[in-house]
Amino acid sequence: MIEQHGEMPTDAVLESLLCGRFSCRAFREAPVPEAAIERMFLLAQRTASWCNSQAWQVHLVSGDDATAFGCALTEWVVGNGETPDIEPPQRYEDAYRERRRAAGFGLYGALGIDRGDIDARRRQMMENFRFFGAPHVAIISSPALLGTYGAVDCGAYVSTMMTAAESLGIATIAQAAIAMHAEFVRNYLGISSDRHVVCAVSFGFPDLEHPANSFRTARAQLGDVISYVSSGQSR
Repeated sequence: MIEQHGEMPTDAVLESLLCGRFSCRAFREAPVPEAAIERMFLLAQRTASWCNSQAWQVHLVSGDDATAFGCALTEWVVGNGETPDIEPPQRYEDAYRERRRAAGFGLYGALGIDRGDIDARRRQMMENFRFFGAPHVAIISSPALLGTYGAVDCGAYVSTMMTAAESLGIATIAQAAIAMHAEFVRNYLGISSDRHVVCAVSFGFPDLEHPANSFRTARAQLGDVISYVSSGQSR
């Protein structure tokens, strides 16, 4: 039985949050009130995890400290190679490649960046390291000893956090790019060496007038991702 939330069924409330959320790539300067930030993290803490390990730890950087962090990180990225704790994908093939390309073309098209304009594409990529101007950035880490399952738990936590943020009018973007420079991030923030930097989540209030926030990514159809299995046969 589907429960009601006011005049809306509960699943419709969830659908509105999931469909309303997007990866924000331009933020207003105004900070999110502390009460809203605390509420967001309290809701995220309800995330299910492997054996209830709750692998995630968050290092939250805000305001002038976030700006300084972004400047230092950008300087590091310009002069140094990547040092991820968790190996990135070896390559994207088939449908995964097409979905990735579609997302990139959507962003560059919204910004008026030509496919062949490598310099403009790099400048936009570097916006990752100033957190797209967000007033807050959360660095998510997991115990190295928990391996893949700890990282999976952190992924679930990030998803819950971003949905909670949407319910509070807070825009977010999850950023693997930050984790590609885990050595610098760990040293800068004092994250212990026995933890893996999984990703960052930058958040704040969205600048909805910025063209970077004008496009949305598509989702695969159910038939593309679900195989129905019956009596040992899939269809």
